[in-house]
Amino acid sequence: MSQAIKPPQFKLAFLGPRYWPVWLGAGILYLLIWLPLPLIRWLGAGFGRLIGWIAPKRAAVARRNIELCYPYMSESDKDALVKENLRRTGMALFETAMGWWWPAWRVKRITEVEGYEHVEQALAQGKGVFGMALHNVNLEFGCRGIGYIHPSIGFYRKHNNPLMDYLQYHGRAKSNKYMIHKRNSRALLSALDHQELCLYLPDQDYGRAQSIFVPFGGVKHTATTTATLMFIRRSNCVPMLISSQYTARGYKIKIYPPMPELGEMDDVAALTLLNQRIAEIVLEQPESYLWMHKRFKTRPNEDDPSLYA
Repeated sequence: MSQAIKPPQFKLAFLGPRYWPVWLGAGILYLLIWLPLPLIRWLGAGFGRLIGWIAPKRAAVARRNIELCYPYMSESDKDALVKENLRRTGMALFETAMGWWWPAWRVKRITEVEGYEHVEQALAQGKGVFGMALHNVNLEFGCRGIGYIHPSIGFYRKHNNPLMDYLQYHGRAKSNKYMIHKRNSRALLSALDHQELCLYLPDQDYGRAQSIFVPFGGVKHTATTTATLMFIRRSNCVPMLISSQYTARGYKIKIYPPMPELGEMDDVAALTLLNQRIAEIVLEQPESYLWMHKRFKTRPNEDDPSLYA
């Protein structure tokens, strides 16, 4: 616990004019999330359409990622997927607020967990759980939900705005144990060795320095971080994928069977297998994935043309 981030404290300066826009936005959002979930989802869909109008470049990134991953998909199917992904992205704003500010009873009422027996089996063996979470747009709410089944530990990136950082940290800490700085690898390794459930995002583009290029979807050379394998190999843990998905009545957190073989394979084979499995899980609910992230921004050679040009 000594390596945990020190929780940000409330400051009187937060009441000053500089932070009034944050208070106004947070206040409106706080009031809206007390509406019934179907109405919140309707508002989220509307906000998603607004994102398409005010942030066309981000929508274009989503479209391009979908084109790259699913070249076999018809144009009409791609259009439909982009449209639905915008709706889910719009809802993510409300899901973040729900994850931060909903009372425990309301979160628990609409959250179900599938596959928790995999976590129990790993803990019974005296091992930590390395939860490789897919970056779905409803991840914030999923993290709050899983904390009521088993409080977890995750990396944390400090927000640039001090008030937002205060709200973000304390919102995320409501049901989970503690958070560690995103660059504090030793703290995560220690937590795994102490049989904690730790959450890590293996499916983002972290740049060329600690990545190798293996297939993901329809992209043959995708920058994939090797840090995932470092955590698996250097700690006493069982790796398993975790996905947060929406359902008709709320949300489901899916914990998939362990992948201990990742620690025994060479880097290329291990990360190829991991990306393949992630891509399969994304297909279960592709509209929920964070397609607006430039997943394929880093190319094998610096002079290679951008896939987003």
